[in-house]
Amino acid sequence: MAAPASRLTKKPILGLVGGVGCGKSTVAGLLRELGGGVVAGDPAGHEALRQPELRGQVVARWGQGLLNETGEIDRSKLGRIVFAQPEERRHLEQIVFPWIRQRLREELERVDAETPSRFIVLDAAVMLEAGWDAVCDRILFIDVPEAVRWQRVARQRDWSAEEVRGREAAQWSLEQKRALADAVVDNGGSEAQTRAQLEQVLQRFDQEGWIKERPSG
Repeated sequence: MAAPASRLTKKPILGLVGGVGCGKSTVAGLLRELGGGVVAGDPAGHEALRQPELRGQVVARWGQGLLNETGEIDRSKLGRIVFAQPEERRHLEQIVFPWIRQRLREELERVDAETPSRFIVLDAAVMLEAGWDAVCDRILFIDVPEAVRWQRVARQRDWSAEEVRGREAAQWSLEQKRALADAVVDNGGSEAQTRAQLEQVLQRFDQEGWIKERPSG
């Protein structure tokens, strides 16, 4: 389907949302196998903190104690500060979100132009909260029971229960995310089960002609 000139990309963009530990990266990988090109927000977030100007603003706000032995920002230390204090988190967002937004747009355009994918997946943890969903044609909510999500986080990341709660409190509620989604996939079972659901979702989106027109900018 031809895309309107006002669109950011010619291919439709599918945004992934869900709770902490829902497995967005796993789902993104499965969607890549099903023909999608993937743009992930985490690398852009890491890259943002390595930009000299942004790094300088972060250090000016929270001190030299955030730096590790190589002079880079220790994300774990920064996370413990900003996810425990909403005001501090909002200040960090004001520093890094504009840069991340532009970087994601560049990556979406690059994947659109340089890969043979038939759609693009945007995997960004705070996509709805930051307004990055404005470029998405469809939103997919990844549903996983809380107990399973927390088990995954405990196994994969060095976060305390308090840190997990702080990160979840920084995001919209699961009910809000689900309400804004165009489809829901249960990722609490096997990868094969999740993949089968994704195939059905993509088939429905294709039948609906899922590219939408968006204003430029």
